[in-house]
Amino acid sequence: MDSTDHDVLPDVRLNSAVLSVSGIGKTYAEPVLGGVSLSLHAGEVLALTGENGAGKSTLSKIIGGLVEPSAGSMLLGGEPYAPASRAEAETLGVRMVMQELNLLPTLSVAENLFLNRLPQAGAFRFGWIDRRKLREDARLAMAQVGLDAIDPDTLVGELGIGHQQMVEIARNLIDDCRVLILDEPTAMLTAREVDLLFEQIDRLKARGVALVYISHRLEELARVAEQIAVLRDGRLVHTDAMANLSSDQIVTWMVGRELGERIDLGVRNIGAPLLKVDRLARGKVVRDVSFEVRAGEIFGISGLIGAGRTELMRLIYGADQKDSGTVLLAATPGAPPTPVQIGSPADAVRAGIALITEDRKGEGLLLPQPIAANVSLGNIGSVARHGIVDAKRENALAQKQIDAMRIRSSSPAQIVGELSGGNQQKVVIGRWLARDCRVLLFDEPTRGIDVGAKFDIYGLMGALAREGRALVVVSSDLRELMLICDRIGVMSAGSMTGVFERDAWSQDALLAAAFAGYRSRDALLHASADHEPHQEAGSLS
Repeated sequence: MDSTDHDVLPDVRLNSAVLSVSGIGKTYAEPVLGGVSLSLHAGEVLALTGENGAGKSTLSKIIGGLVEPSAGSMLLGGEPYAPASRAEAETLGVRMVMQELNLLPTLSVAENLFLNRLPQAGAFRFGWIDRRKLREDARLAMAQVGLDAIDPDTLVGELGIGHQQMVEIARNLIDDCRVLILDEPTAMLTAREVDLLFEQIDRLKARGVALVYISHRLEELARVAEQIAVLRDGRLVHTDAMANLSSDQIVTWMVGRELGERIDLGVRNIGAPLLKVDRLARGKVVRDVSFEVRAGEIFGISGLIGAGRTELMRLIYGADQKDSGTVLLAATPGAPPTPVQIGSPADAVRAGIALITEDRKGEGLLLPQPIAANVSLGNIGSVARHGIVDAKRENALAQKQIDAMRIRSSSPAQIVGELSGGNQQKVVIGRWLARDCRVLLFDEPTRGIDVGAKFDIYGLMGALAREGRALVVVSSDLRELMLICDRIGVMSAGSMTGVFERDAWSQDALLAAAFAGYRSRDALLHASADHEPHQEAGSLS
């Protein structure tokens, strides 16, 4: 396919076109998508990429029946296609695996997989569920995505985020589909799970399914896609064969400028310890973890999925109750850290600790509320008069953060749920900028965020560190940590197996430390002849 700078993806295989969209646009308070035209072809993967706010999710939600377009039309198999709901789109064979999981945590894996078509028992089917058939069908569906070791009767809420994502993918692969949209499908998966997903994609391509693959991981796009379409500011700015573009060229199309590989976080004066964690523990997920973070320092925490990184952040923040251990903070710059009592997130905030959670939609934001209300959540004291929120103050505070964070929005009144994932993350971070939190805990701060927005957040982290704050950054992207951190601690099987200085670390050493705890655990298991199955260790991105 020839390169083009126009809004139309050249359709050189009209006979195999499964879905065509023409002049698709969407307007909320202002246009977020305009004049997008492209075609999806049988047995082909189209990579859809662009910065956050470029319109990727909006376009995919329109195709998937979740959002009604303001302009344009679509054809499915040559027939007019205008789904009124996600259910209608799925009935017609158009399915979408979204970043936001569509699962019920209080139901089993099997029940989630077959929620709308539970097998019934008995000749007369008086509403009884055939549990045996349900489990058998679930095992077959789970095997397709490598979940063979998980009991189908396990409650989804008991699974980790990565495994929940694989259940969501399996749910959408049960029935035949003509178009499958995958929105950042590997953001929470291990390397083994990613390989299984790509194997399934190959099978779907062989069956003639047309796939849209949305991702910011450019190496994945090169591996899985034949074609690429780049959106910028709601417009389709470039389309081409995937093989014709390098990663640097794709980034340039995404952001409209060349982006360097190095980052300058500015001159920082790293001072005395500001935060100290001493032998913090909770069950088997966090085991006697100790470390300290100095004023002006960015301290990274690496490790495999399930290593205990998020659980450690939640213990420091008081979101979970610890079994033992102490959190210490310096009362003034240069003073030795002293113990603080943190029994809840409110205690942590009062002590000057903020958490930017990895689950921004479930724990970090009120999606139906405007930006102003979300920003003011952590700053009620500064926007209220006599116990009543002053709308003028609230909007002024929100506008200040919108400007500082370069949040793409129409105004502080815009609903957060209408923003892209990256801009939603910026709202969460912006909430704490106006508050005097000396310790900032970032849990996967750039997950699901495009490369341009990532560098914006890196720059923000540098500014916060220059102010003398202590930053702790959890990330599954080892290259990200090596780019921005002064030191990196590695979690493995609940323990911190090593802390590495910038001049002393290497990727091999960090990876070895990430697996060290699992090797020790497995050795103990073999020594005690305990053959109870355990989850396989994950992999770093």
